[in-house]
Amino acid sequence: MSDRRFPALSLATRNLSRQRLRAALAALGIVIGVFAVVTLGLLGNALSVAAQEELGGLGDQVIVSPAEESGRETLDSRDVAAVRRAADGRGTVVPLQSTGGTVRGTGGQSFAQIYGTENPQALFGNGSGAVPSSHRQGALVGSGLADDLNLRPGSTITVEQNEYRVVGVLPPVEGISPLQPDSAVVLPPSEFASDGVSQVVVRANSPEDARAVAGGVRDQLNSRQQRVSVFSLTSVLDRISEFFNLLNGFLLAIAGISLVVAGVSIFNVMLMTVAERRGEIGVLRAVGIHRKQVLRTLLVEATLLGVVGGAVGALLGTATVVVVATQTELPLWAVLQPGNVFVPLGAFAFGVLIALVGGLYPAYRAAWEPPVEALRG
Repeated sequence: MSDRRFPALSLATRNLSRQRLRAALAALGIVIGVFAVVTLGLLGNALSVAAQEELGGLGDQVIVSPAEESGRETLDSRDVAAVRRAADGRGTVVPLQSTGGTVRGTGGQSFAQIYGTENPQALFGNGSGAVPSSHRQGALVGSGLADDLNLRPGSTITVEQNEYRVVGVLPPVEGISPLQPDSAVVLPPSEFASDGVSQVVVRANSPEDARAVAGGVRDQLNSRQQRVSVFSLTSVLDRISEFFNLLNGFLLAIAGISLVVAGVSIFNVMLMTVAERRGEIGVLRAVGIHRKQVLRTLLVEATLLGVVGGAVGALLGTATVVVVATQTELPLWAVLQPGNVFVPLGAFAFGVLIALVGGLYPAYRAAWEPPVEALRG
């Protein structure tokens, strides 16, 4: 039944089965090419997604500090008000005082960053309810400093010449932060000798809001002269994303070359097949088989090589990347992103296309050769 409905497919299958070793070697080229495209494509995408997830929290912070050209060491109320206007509805604004100092505890002493803010929860809470939103007395210490000096809530520390009771330990920082809370002490602003604000930190709602806030601050404060320095890592994240896109393109180009080589292999195999079956094709043409049927049969043979090789290569490549993710620190969820399904599907389709193109000329040459010439050999 299938022979009558799909004669070209049936004939192509029989022809390939008669030359199994040659067909297998031709399909192996497609397997290797598709395997390379899938593994390099999936690994590149997974690395990009994992890196953006790791650094994503960094892109929502904007830090405003006095510009070096202004000759100032602190921001005034006008600067803080301008930052609040730029960040209105886009994030939380936290004025921050900072300095350095020696901290002594029961376990020794260490040099630490000293921060002063009334709202430590916004900057250092990290989703933990252990950090208060209002800070009016006592000291909060970073987790690293607490371990070094053997501190815990209720301990007493000496910052320069002043003693404070530890009211909490900040949670460890996850990822990268422009601040240094792990080795810091957070005090109420009233404990600082000066009322000047060293910097204003904006915790934006999203990286897009951070870009808008940074631009708004520059427009409001730096339009006439360079009053403030605006530090936002969203541009760094954009550069990192561009780098990974270039890396993915480079890797896929290398893998694509192997697929093109596989296409040349199929081209060679089909040429040899047509040369060996020249007499057979001549007989078929002499008994009335139309040249389009001959062309269709040979193209189906090339397509079958691409389908089998592409499917095997796509499955092997996907399985290899999953195994790599389970055996390394590459997150498995980054590999299983829904968008990654297009990588093996695209590689499979490309492999079939390369096989089809590779068999096109030999099939055309065989179908259009006059039967008399073919029978002469």
